[in-house]
Amino acid sequence: MRFLQRTCCFYTCLCLLGLCLLGTSTLAEEATLHGSIIDVETGTALPARLYIEATDGKLYHARSASPDGSAVEYNNQRSPTSVEVHTTLSAHPFAAKLPRGKYKVTAERGKEYFSAATDVDLTNGDAEVTLKLRRWIDTSKRHWYSGETHVHRSMDELPNAMLADDLNVALPLTHWVTQAYLPPTQGDKNSPEVAAKLIEIDPTHVIYPLNTEYEIFAVDGKRHTLGAIFALNHKTVFTKGVPPVTPIAEQAHREGALLELDKHNWPWSMMLVPIMDVDLYELTNNHVWRTEFFFKGFGEPPASFMNVARDRNGMTERGWLRFTFQNYYTLLNCGFRLRPTAGTASGVHPVPLGFGRVYVHLPDGFSYDAWMDGLDAGHSFVTTGPMLDVFVNTQRGGATLKYNNGQTAELKIWGWTESEYPLPRIEVVSMGSSVALDVTNTKTARGLFRNKIDTTAEFAQSGWIAVRCFEQLPNGRFRFAHSSPVYIDIAGKPYRPRKQHVNYLIERVKKELERHAGVLPEAALEEYRKALSIYEKIAETAR
Repeated sequence: MRFLQRTCCFYTCLCLLGLCLLGTSTLAEEATLHGSIIDVETGTALPARLYIEATDGKLYHARSASPDGSAVEYNNQRSPTSVEVHTTLSAHPFAAKLPRGKYKVTAERGKEYFSAATDVDLTNGDAEVTLKLRRWIDTSKRHWYSGETHVHRSMDELPNAMLADDLNVALPLTHWVTQAYLPPTQGDKNSPEVAAKLIEIDPTHVIYPLNTEYEIFAVDGKRHTLGAIFALNHKTVFTKGVPPVTPIAEQAHREGALLELDKHNWPWSMMLVPIMDVDLYELTNNHVWRTEFFFKGFGEPPASFMNVARDRNGMTERGWLRFTFQNYYTLLNCGFRLRPTAGTASGVHPVPLGFGRVYVHLPDGFSYDAWMDGLDAGHSFVTTGPMLDVFVNTQRGGATLKYNNGQTAELKIWGWTESEYPLPRIEVVSMGSSVALDVTNTKTARGLFRNKIDTTAEFAQSGWIAVRCFEQLPNGRFRFAHSSPVYIDIAGKPYRPRKQHVNYLIERVKKELERHAGVLPEAALEEYRKALSIYEKIAETAR
């Protein structure tokens, strides 16, 4: 018996020793990266978004090294090449325990700083790094403030993520319904309950939490996709489901909310525009990411006149962007003056918060109410990278220039673009047609590229005009910015859209009417008939 006890004790000691040695071996195979992210000009710590990539492509997270700090890990992947793995950090030191080896460490902060990257070798043990971010533009000094209107991040994460990417306004969709007729009070994807009260992170970074997404994938428990629509900035929780959508539109507008068309090629989108009096159009939407483009075959197809680029897998990223633009221009040409906005659906897709964002011009300084009013007025531009400021005569985007019958509108289009990388193209867009401008890409002392916009145009009939630009990245990807339109109203000379443009809208609605027969209730079908009637009326004067 004593022999057995001694034997058991002996083997127990061996096992414990083995575990200790294993733990020591594991620790020996790891090293700690210590780091900080600072403003190169002031030396102060900055909140930022951090990427840690090993030589084998594996991605890692960091943690805050301060008891007062915070770190939010983000992991989202749609394909082997469409991946977003980062950590957003507060303005404190960070640390990361990593397998020994070599890494590339990159810090980014929103759109207004050059990224900072360095190689780190942890082969022989711990290392320390300081990433120095340098601002290339300060839009707030020019009275521009950024926001995003399609957000799926949790309320706990948003303060950290917004400061890390310097996003001034976020409108998280805290009520989210995916079933027809289900009210947001019973939303199947709702966040925890929130009050209709502004949350101030600091004086220029705010969250308005009561926003709703109807994203309908099923009717009566069966798969039957309708699409998505957002109500932003409403004051009470909606108690009705959709369809029909008219009661929601009426309540939203009564409460001072804005209605946002998510993606233009959801099945129901072209019905929503005239029926709900939609306010906002996502010119950069949740299929536009920092990582590789993924959704090559999503939704309703583009019309042939849009000339959308494709490859063997479907729409290219440039093709998707052109489809987005051309659909917007078609609606503008038919008299629907939707204001541009930007959304990423960060929290659902592999994309940082605010990768696509909308800047609103606030000449009297920042406030949430002023920002929402400016967004609604179209005093804005959207961007995934470059910055622009455009005037038509003396007016920025959203303005309407009025002329008497018989007058010719003589316009001066002027302003500037600034970007981290050179712009291969700057274009003036009018009624969907574009004209390329001269590009100089003058490099400034701060290292950014600047272009001057200075051209003229004449209008003999009503219309609209805007400016867009494209930025070429070293890795072959591209980014863009697009101004809000300025409208030209000449009395007695309305713009007559092309028949093929109006027919595209008509066919979109007709297709849905046929698909929904016997599925949707009569009140919902009547909304499609009404939309069809509106488009057919426009077609009567089309050319």
